[in-house]
Amino acid sequence: MDIAAVTTIMRETIYVTIITAAPLLMISLIVGLVISVFQTVTSIQEQTLTFVPKVLAIFAGIMLLGHWMLNNMVGLMQRLWSDFSLYIK
Repeated sequence: MDIAAVTTIMRETIYVTIITAAPLLMISLIVGLVISVFQTVTSIQEQTLTFVPKVLAIFAGIMLLGHWMLNNMVGLMQRLWSDFSLYIK
């Protein structure tokens, strides 16, 4: 196994990780932004106010996107394990 193969595996793994995590990160970012705007408008400076809505939004995102996320990760692992004999040479 040469450097090009390792680089390809690393690139594919990082790409799948970013694509899989991006929707939940965007949900958290949007909810945090909305809560921050709400706190600014109402002058409420409570630090823990963003925690519960973010957690609920992330749970909802996992329920909606969990199947797709799991399929991405399982697909990557299946590709890696199916080519395992090539890696050990």
